[in-house]
Amino acid sequence: MVKSYLRYEPGLAFGVIASLDSKITYDPSGLHLLAPALDKLALWNLKQGLASKTFSPSSRSSHTLAVTSVAASPSSSSTSIASGHADGSIRLWDYEKATCEATLNGHKSAVTALRYNHLSSLLASGGKDCDVILWDVVGEAGLFRLRGHRDQVTDLVFLDSGKKLVTCSKDKFIRVWDLEMQHCIQIVSGHHSEVWSLDVDQKERFLVSGSADTELRFYQIRTNAEMVENESKWEILKQFGEIQRQNKDRVATLRFNKSGSLLACQVAGKSVEIYRVLDDVESMRKAKRRLHRKKEKVMTKAMVVDNENGGFVDSLSSQELQHPTVAVSDVFKLLQTLRASKKICSIAFCPNVPKVGLATLSLSLNNNMLETHLIDTDKISKLYSIELHGHRSDIRSVTLSSDNDLLMSTSHNAVKIWNPSTGVCLRTIESGYGLCSSFVPGNRYALVGTKSGTLEILDVGSGSSIEVIEAHAGSIRSIVPIPDENGSVSSCGFVTGSADHDVKFWEYQLLQKPVNDSKQLTVTNVRTLKMNDDVLAVCISPNSKHLAVSLLDCTIKVFFVDSLKFFLSLYGHKLPVLCMDISSDGDLIVSGSADKNLKIWGLDFGDCHKSIFAHADSVMDVKFVRNTHYMFSVGKDRLVKYWDADKFELLLTLEGHHAEVWCLAVSNRGDFIVTGSHDRSIRRWDRTEEPFFIEEEREKRLEELFESDLDNINEDRYAPKELVPDEGSVGVPGKKTKETLSATDLVIDALDMADAEIKRIDQHKEDQKNGRGGEFQTNIMMRGLSPSDYVLHTLANVNTNDLEQTLLSLPFSDALKLMSYLKEWVLVPDKVELVCRVTTVLLQTHHNQLTTAEAARPVLIVLKGILHERVKECKDTIGFNLAAMDHLKELMSMRSEAPFRDAKAKLMEIRQWQSKRTERGDTNEKRRKKKQKPASQ
Repeated sequence: MVKSYLRYEPGLAFGVIASLDSKITYDPSGLHLLAPALDKLALWNLKQGLASKTFSPSSRSSHTLAVTSVAASPSSSSTSIASGHADGSIRLWDYEKATCEATLNGHKSAVTALRYNHLSSLLASGGKDCDVILWDVVGEAGLFRLRGHRDQVTDLVFLDSGKKLVTCSKDKFIRVWDLEMQHCIQIVSGHHSEVWSLDVDQKERFLVSGSADTELRFYQIRTNAEMVENESKWEILKQFGEIQRQNKDRVATLRFNKSGSLLACQVAGKSVEIYRVLDDVESMRKAKRRLHRKKEKVMTKAMVVDNENGGFVDSLSSQELQHPTVAVSDVFKLLQTLRASKKICSIAFCPNVPKVGLATLSLSLNNNMLETHLIDTDKISKLYSIELHGHRSDIRSVTLSSDNDLLMSTSHNAVKIWNPSTGVCLRTIESGYGLCSSFVPGNRYALVGTKSGTLEILDVGSGSSIEVIEAHAGSIRSIVPIPDENGSVSSCGFVTGSADHDVKFWEYQLLQKPVNDSKQLTVTNVRTLKMNDDVLAVCISPNSKHLAVSLLDCTIKVFFVDSLKFFLSLYGHKLPVLCMDISSDGDLIVSGSADKNLKIWGLDFGDCHKSIFAHADSVMDVKFVRNTHYMFSVGKDRLVKYWDADKFELLLTLEGHHAEVWCLAVSNRGDFIVTGSHDRSIRRWDRTEEPFFIEEEREKRLEELFESDLDNINEDRYAPKELVPDEGSVGVPGKKTKETLSATDLVIDALDMADAEIKRIDQHKEDQKNGRGGEFQTNIMMRGLSPSDYVLHTLANVNTNDLEQTLLSLPFSDALKLMSYLKEWVLVPDKVELVCRVTTVLLQTHHNQLTTAEAARPVLIVLKGILHERVKECKDTIGFNLAAMDHLKELMSMRSEAPFRDAKAKLMEIRQWQSKRTERGDTNEKRRKKKQKPASQ
C-alpha cells in the first residue's frame, strides 16, 4: 500500500516591522502608516504601536512576491492603495476592507516606482525592466507602455492634471512624457550619476531631482500659458538652479509635504535634510534683500577703488531692484537636519497638518524600526517609535518551551519571548550576541550562549537577566539539555560546545538569596571534554547514552556520556558539519554540512545509510520530528525541506523566507515547526489533516520546473534586444503569463465548442425539414447557453488586465471566428465596452490579414455600421447620467439639512451671536449695579 503523509502549510509570519528594500507611505486618510513587511503590507496605528490590518497577496509566501514599492491615493475620499512586487506584478487594494481588488501584470522584473494621479484614476509604474506603464485604475487594465530609459526607473510623478508624466532613471536622464500623445517630449540631462528620486510641490511650481551629486537640481514647471514665442513649446522643465547639500551621501528619496511648504531630502545614510519652501511674497522679499546687500557691497567697493563707473553700477543695481530675479536660494532654505540612530531606508510625510509644529515625518530604519518625528521651526522631536514587534538584526536561534506555549528567539543584542500561536511579543530582554538558546526545565528560566563566550541566565517571568557567566573563551555554538532515560528533558543539566575546543557539562543549582529569602538559579561546570578543534555543534541521544560533537575538521566524534570514552568517528563530509540531530529511538543521526549535503548515519555501527544533496547552499539546521524518522532541514537557499529518513525521500519543500534560514525548532508533538531567518522574520508552519503522496509531490515539482522553463522560453533570452529610440516609444502594457495562456486555451475551446454546436443545430434543422428530426439535445457542457452566449460568457470571465494578451495569443482563424460574434454582442447594452476593446485589439493585431481576407470584409462592414451608433448611444447615456447627478448634487446642497453645508459661515454666525449676547449681558449687569448704588445711598 502506498504510504501517505500529512502536509505542512504556512501558518503565521511575524517579527518584521518594515522591509529594507521598499518605501513606506501614509494611507489616504493620513491616520495610519503603510509599511511593507517582506511579502505583506502592514497598516500601523502609530499612537497605539499596533498593526491594525495586514494585506497579504497570497496564502503561499514567496520571495518573488516581496513588496518593492507602495503608493497610496492622494485623494482623502479614496480607499485605494497599490503595491508593486518583485515578480513585476501590481496589486490594487481597498485598505478599509483589506482586500485585493485587482492584480496587474506588465513588468518583467521588480516594480521600483508607483504613483497615482491627483484623481486616483490613473496609476503609473516603473520597474527594473526600464519600462514605464500607465494603468487605468477604474478599468483595472493597462493603457500603454512607455519605452526609452536605458536603466532602472527610480521615480516618477504626474504633471499638468495628469496629462504629463516625469520619470527619472539610473541612466542619468529625466524624461517628460505627454500622455495624450504617448510620446517623450523632453529629455533633461545634467546629472553626473544615477538620478534616484524626484518630486513636485502641490502647486506644480518646482520639480526637484537628486542623485549622487552633491547638489539638488531644481526646475521650474512651465504651462502652455507661460510659453514664450522664441522658446520651444516642448520645454516643460526649465533649469531653475542648484542647492548644495550638507551630506555627501547619495540622495535616496525627495518628498514635498502635502501643502508644499517643506521639502525632505533623505540620503543613503542616517540623516534627512528638511528645507523650508517660501511662497512668492517671501521669496521676492528675500531676493530684494539679497540685491540690496549686493548693491551695498558694490558701492563700497566702488568707493574704495574710486571707480569712474560707480554711477553706472548704481543705476544698474536700482534697475535690478525694481524687477528682482528670484534665485533658487531665495525659495528653498535649509530648516533642520534630522539625524537618526541607524541608516534610514525611506521617509513619508503625514498628509494631515499637526496641531503643533509644521509637519510630521515618519522614517523606516534598516534595523527593523519605524520612527515618527515632529518637525518645528526650531527643533525636531520624536513622537512615536515602533520597535518591540521585531528584532533589530537577523534571528540566530529559536527554541520552544517543553509545553510549546513559549518561543524564544535571539539576535545580536536582545532575546525575545513570543507566543507562537499569535505571534505576540511577550518579553524583550537585552543580551549579548546570542548564537544558541534553551529553556530550563519548568520554563521559568532560559539559557543563552553568546558570541563572546558568556552564558546568560534569564528570568522569563520578569524579563530580566539574572546572571552572566564567563563559560568559554570562544563563542558558544550549542546548548543541549541532558535528557533522562525516558527521553524527556530533566533537571540533570545541559552541555555546551564552543569554539575554544571545549565541551562542558553543567548542573543547575538553586542559591538562597539573603536579601528577600528567595532562591535564584545558577549553574556550575562539573565536567569538561577537550577536543582538538573548534566545536560547531553538539547533540545528545534521547536516552543520554551518546554524545555527538561536530568539529571544524569536517568530522563527527561520538562519545559515551557517562564515561566520555570515544565510541565512533563519522567522516565523509567535505566541509564542516554545521548541525546534527539524533532520532528519538537513538537509531539514526543526521548531519547537515556546508557542502550542501545531508548524511544519515546509523548510530550502532557509524555506517552512512545515505548521502542526500539537500539544499542549493549550506545546510544550517536539521531536526527530527519526535518519535518518528521524519526530519526537517533549513539552509541558506531560503528553503525548508521535509524528509523521510527511512526512504531517503524528499516529502515537501516549503517556500516563504526571503533570505537565509538560520535556525529551526520542532514542537514536541510535531504539529508545527518554527523557523528563523536573516530576513528577521519568524515563520510557523502547521501540520494539516490533508494527506499527500510522494509521487504526487514529485510530479508537482516537475510541473513547476517545466513551467519555469516555459516562462524563460517566452522571454526568449537569446534574442537580440530591441533598439529603443532616444525619443521613446510605446508598447503593449501587459505580458504573457500562465493565466493569459490558460485564458487563451479556454477561449479557443469555447469557439470550437460553439462552432460544433452551430453545425449540430443546422443539421437538426435540415433533418426536421426532411422529416427525420427528433428532439434536439443541447450540449450540457454549454450549461444551457446558446453558442454566442457561451463564447461571450467565457470571454467576459477573462481578467480585465489579461484580456489584451489573451487576444494577442489567438490564431488568426480563431480571431475571425470571434469577430463573427461581435455583431450580436454589441446589441447587449452592458457589453459594448468589452466589444470595443476586443474589436480594437483584433484590428490592431491582424490589420493586414483582415483587410486582404475576403471572409472578413462582410464582418467589418457590419461592425462599421453598428459599432459607432452603439458607442454614441452609450456616450449619450453617460452624459445624461452625469448631468442628472450634477443636478442632484446642486439640489442636495440647497437643502438646509445637508451635512456640513457652509459650516464655517454658520460657525462664525453662532460665535458672533454668542459674543453679542455676552456683551448685552455685561451691559445689563452694569445698569443693575448703577441702579443699586443710588438705592443704597
